[in-house]
Amino acid sequence: MKIVIALHLFLLLFSGLNAQTIPPFKQLRYDEDYSILKQDSSRNWFKTTKFDPISKNGNTYLSFGGDIRYQYQWFKNENWGESPKDDDGLILTRYLAHADFHAGKHFRTFVQLQSSFANGKVEQPSPVDENQLDLHQAFADIAFTLPKAQALTVRIGRQELLYGSQRLVAVRDGPNNRQSFDAVRLLYTHPGWKADILFSHFVQSKQQIFDDGFKQNTQLWGAYLVKNKLPVLNNAEVYYFGLLKKNAKFDDGTGRESRHSVGSRIWTANHFWRYDIEGLYQFGHFADKKISAWTFSVNTGYKFANAILKPELGIKTELISGDANYNDNKLQTFNPLFPRGGYFGLVSLIGPANLFDIHPSFALDLSRTVFFNMDYDIFWRYSRNDGIYGPNVALIYSGKKSGQRSIGRQYSTHLEYVPNNFLYFRCEFTWFKASDFLQDVGPGKNILFTATTVQLRF
Repeated sequence: MKIVIALHLFLLLFSGLNAQTIPPFKQLRYDEDYSILKQDSSRNWFKTTKFDPISKNGNTYLSFGGDIRYQYQWFKNENWGESPKDDDGLILTRYLAHADFHAGKHFRTFVQLQSSFANGKVEQPSPVDENQLDLHQAFADIAFTLPKAQALTVRIGRQELLYGSQRLVAVRDGPNNRQSFDAVRLLYTHPGWKADILFSHFVQSKQQIFDDGFKQNTQLWGAYLVKNKLPVLNNAEVYYFGLLKKNAKFDDGTGRESRHSVGSRIWTANHFWRYDIEGLYQFGHFADKKISAWTFSVNTGYKFANAILKPELGIKTELISGDANYNDNKLQTFNPLFPRGGYFGLVSLIGPANLFDIHPSFALDLSRTVFFNMDYDIFWRYSRNDGIYGPNVALIYSGKKSGQRSIGRQYSTHLEYVPNNFLYFRCEFTWFKASDFLQDVGPGKNILFTATTVQLRF
């Protein structure tokens, strides 16, 4: 009841600010730029938190912000019946708070704390669900202004990473804990395109207070190039990522993994059409095996923007390689590296490895603030000689006990209410019908999942 009252107060408090000239919040909060408020003479408490000048000319300033999310989840037959029965469900809470200091155009620091809890979980919460308090981001920028609207920035420290469709590197916003990296990056921008070079260590979440230390066991490095406003293609990306894991596990064994990913993506989104096409190839070594893996994805849709409720029809399909044979000198299992957690919805049952799926969807804009979506996803194993994996590439079930390809079918629907830039509400329902493979290797029960999300950004 207290939460409901607080949310109503927040709604009243922030609704009056929605019409003000405040830029919308971004998924990477450090990408928000509030320097435009320097010329804004109308001041209120919220604008002061976004732009608090320290110097007389306003070039040195502080900016503060945060994110509060409550999420209730309930499962019937969680993990297809493997997990203990829970009639009550659980409440996931996440708190993020940041401070952004700018000293002129050439130096800035960004610091963000994260605290998350899993209340009512029957089993011991994983570090992905619960991390009591830790330093999520803390980095410094040194920026250089170049001729012809070019810019070069050196960024050093703990930071979130997000590239392209978030197929390989994402902030992992769906789960309770967002992920970050201890990284050194070189960012170059030019009108129409940008480049990013990085070397990093993955930050492994731990459950206690300020214990997410520097981790050497998992390294990520690479380069990402984006070109916009291209003829015909509109937008294109090419990239390379290298991954080193000292202890990796697949259905075909465990060992040291050194993997290289080379890929490309083209996409556009206009008033009616959208498409997103991506393909990539992976090579390297895993234990004493050679890696040869790949994936190809097509995600397209058409929105009847001039019709009532603006219906949108979408279709997505993915081919994701799996290992062809056990106990040989090759590994063909695709590794999605650090993808978004809710890869196939918030329920996050299956990850993108050894998979073929077809995913049609239908959406309606019920009003300017209310949105409805429903989708249907069919999953098969790409290879009969490989298992199925979670979003974090953790093996769920080995493929050694079944020759069946069919995994199951997932029916999902959700309703979103976005009254303003500050508040977000979402209710969803998912039913997963287990098929032949899951029934061969485990209890294979059908899953029912519901969730309600309430989020405040400021």
